[in-house]
Amino acid sequence: MTNPLLFALAAIALLSTPGPTNTLLFTSGAAVGVRRSLPLLLAELSGYLISIAVLSLVVGPLLAAQPWMPRLLRCACALLLAFFTVRLWRAPAESARSAAPILMRHVFSITLLNPKGLVFAFAILPRAAPGEMRVALSYLGALCVLITSVGGAWISLGAVLRSRAGSSLEPLLVRRGGAVVLGIFAALLGASAIWK
Repeated sequence: MTNPLLFALAAIALLSTPGPTNTLLFTSGAAVGVRRSLPLLLAELSGYLISIAVLSLVVGPLLAAQPWMPRLLRCACALLLAFFTVRLWRAPAESARSAAPILMRHVFSITLLNPKGLVFAFAILPRAAPGEMRVALSYLGALCVLITSVGGAWISLGAVLRSRAGSSLEPLLVRRGGAVVLGIFAALLGASAIWK
């Protein structure tokens, strides 16, 4: 996609869609606020960039040659989401009050296997044609700005919920709500791997 406006609109729409990474960012914003959640944006950005690079350079050729690879990738993503669902649900109540419930490695891992990376790698980011690396890098730079901006918006949305609810917002309830949403994504992704 080489039209800058269409690129920006498609990237913003995809990044704004609720998903596993956004659930974690929102949950962290609601549990511990914006300032303590901001480092998670670096984990999100790193996860997307590594995912896009691996998908474009390694997985793309494999997908073309091996029809079973997409199903295997969906299974791996579903298992990882299920793992983090259980970890988020079972975290002790005292840690929900005293420390950030979402760690950078959680956001990185979830984002690394986020299916949105596939869309960025194969549909939204323009292919780097020979001699046009500068153009491809400018789009990648713009995507980095959009990833951190939209991720920051999800954190802020969670923090707004926290400020409006005040002391009545139970951190353990926020964490478990995030776990339920992650569990739904895991189930949907697992089902798509089995039945497609």
